[in-house]
Amino acid sequence: MGRIAGIVVAAGGGRRIGGPEALLRQGDALLVDSVCEIAREVGCAPLVVVLGAAANQVRGAAALTGTTVVVDKAWGTGLGSSLRKGLEALEDDEADAALVLTVDMPGVTVEAARRVALLPHPGALVCATYDGLRSYPMLLGRRHWAGVATLAKSDVGARPYLLAHKDEIVDIACDAVADGNHLDNPDALTLYGLDRGE
Repeated sequence: MGRIAGIVVAAGGGRRIGGPEALLRQGDALLVDSVCEIAREVGCAPLVVVLGAAANQVRGAAALTGTTVVVDKAWGTGLGSSLRKGLEALEDDEADAALVLTVDMPGVTVEAARRVALLPHPGALVCATYDGLRSYPMLLGRRHWAGVATLAKSDVGARPYLLAHKDEIVDIACDAVADGNHLDNPDALTLYGLDRGE
């Protein structure tokens, strides 16, 4: 089985929820650290965390244990530039595939990540699905990194590349073990037991 790297995208400003998702607290841990723990449990190494909004504040507050932190100065343009930054950080590593997780999906579980990351190889293109819709976690084989990085634009992330290679995608239904909701309104914070620790 191939070696798998991890990318945790934690760069967003959380405009709809009043501040950066990476600074949200879930119990004793920051959400960004909880997502990193999922990646570690799946065996991702190295693990790259892409920060953006309030990057210095997140660095100061989060543990970010055993991670390589990169900062996406263009985070305001959307997920695409952060995904690019994460893939660029892995260019010199010899991992066969990268598991991509985003910090704005607190319903994602270790089990969902394990299902998606089951067969890491250079040609892998695997997406978690919820109600039949593709989302994260996502496994990107090394052979796809350059193409994803080239096409990753604004808020659509890997979507243009996935559309162009839809016949190669393996969809893994994760509804039974996770939920794919994004933190897109303040009510979602209560639903997932999140707060800003203030």
